[in-house]
Amino acid sequence: MYQLIKIYLELKFDRRAVTALEYGLIAGIIVAVIALGFGVLGTNLSSKFSKVGNSL
Repeated sequence: MYQLIKIYLELKFDRRAVTALEYGLIAGIIVAVIALGFGVLGTNLSSKFSKVGNSL
């Protein structure tokens, strides 16, 4: 019984999984922002290059 209580208390105060989850969420948000930025930037660059190409 003492061993189970000891394991329970060790797991209860272990914050590594929470920290890993937070880092995972932050990384996911950064990837989403970068992907959205590249999508918008790519569309704008494509239209600009098309305008330059048509004017030549």
